[in-house]
Amino acid sequence: MLKRFFIINFLLVLALAPAASAEDQKMKVKGPINITSETLTADNKARTALFEGNVVAKTTDMTIYSDKMLVFYKEGSGDVTKIESTGNVRLLRGTRLITSKSAVYYADEDKVVFSGEPRAVDGENVVTGITMTYYISQDRSYVEKSKVFLKSKKDR
Repeated sequence: MLKRFFIINFLLVLALAPAASAEDQKMKVKGPINITSETLTADNKARTALFEGNVVAKTTDMTIYSDKMLVFYKEGSGDVTKIESTGNVRLLRGTRLITSKSAVYYADEDKVVFSGEPRAVDGENVVTGITMTYYISQDRSYVEKSKVFLKSKKDR
């Protein structure tokens, strides 16, 4: 009964939390993406860049780590359209950490889809599932086959 109360309370907090406008939140995410790795293979005809080995991609408010990252970009502008990350994927944003075996970032929808044992941790609270979709600009998530582990203040 107590566990159900905390889960319902957690969901209400997420649903009722005041949000900044979509335009304000997009400004936080946009900006340069700085990527470092041990190797880089660029294919200008296919408009892809393959980063391998200790890959770290940083934006103004988020960092993604992985073993391999394939970046797709537009011709001319060079704007990133999609990023496929595989192997030891970790996304760090503020106090939140999301881990998985693979993840795909879709720039047009400003979302990341995690698969392969995704796990989100914020403090002592943990969410797991089959797939986890994180909508960056809206700061919300959708988790399939979710399991939620919340630590109450009383338990601490």
